Amino acid sequence: MRWVLRFGYDGHDFDGWARQPGRRTVEGVLLAELQRRGLARPASAAHLEVASRTDGQVSARANALAVDLPLDGAAVLRAMNGLAPPIFFTAAAPAPPGFRVRSALDREYRYFLPGTRARAGRLDAIARSLPSSIDVRSFGRGIRGPIPVLRPLGSVRARYDGTGVRVDVRARSFVWGMVRKIVAGLLEVEAGRWTVGDLIAAADGAQPRPLPLAPPDALLLWEVRLPIRWTVRAGPAPARQAAHWAEIRRHAETRLRLFPRPPLPGRSGSPSSRAAARGGRGPS
Repeated sequence: MRWVLRFGYDGHDFDGWARQPGRRTVEGVLLAELQRRGLARPASAAHLEVASRTDGQVSARANALAVDLPLDGAAVLRAMNGLAPPIFFTAAAPAPPGFRVRSALDREYRYFLPGTRARAGRLDAIARSLPSSIDVRSFGRGIRGPIPVLRPLGSVRARYDGTGVRVDVRARSFVWGMVRKIVAGLLEVEAGRWTVGDLIAAADGAQPRPLPLAPPDALLLWEVRLPIRWTVRAGPAPARQAAHWAEIRRHAETRLRLFPRPPLPGRSGSPSSRAAARGGRGPS
């Protein structure tokens, strides 16, 4: 039976989503464990399809996965949550005929920065200057040419979340590196290296220019919205998975004692660790 699953992972444990020889990736671990436990033999029989392919060190709260499994109902989530502790599955639904998980309604990412309410206000004012479509020759990786390549952008907002600043980026789809380059563009303007006019000219394609990539470990895939209703919810986490997340919480609490101010991007703990340190209950 083909299932659609909502799932997340601590990106610090992986070199991204996609299988790569000699590297530990989310897809590679899932396929190896499905085969080892007899749920997909060969591994290709699982026919995995993911909504968003994240980079190394990028974490996810609610990505979406389509997979073929010989299981029904709650057994699907119990089995998947027993595969690897850093990967957690929270909801499931039977896949409608012809359903493609890549055809999501939209995707939302969150990027975490240190800062105050005032900093959030400054970054939000810059974010509001971005047009509704942006040229991914500047805001993407490996895309070149003389003609603007525009992609729709739902919204970019910066907010103070009580402990720091988060930048929320929403769109129907993203190209490689797009969120990290949007954040980098906001930071270039904030630092005075770019003007708001420079940012707009790069975004609308009038003047493409290179942007750095903001560090990956502060980025969290927050939500993938699909035109389906989740019919099965996960129960209590298996003991091995619960122990893994308890250790992450202990590590986050220790870091807060050592570093009472949020560390700079690129040196921080994973977003899931930061959420736990703020009193969260682990993945949700």
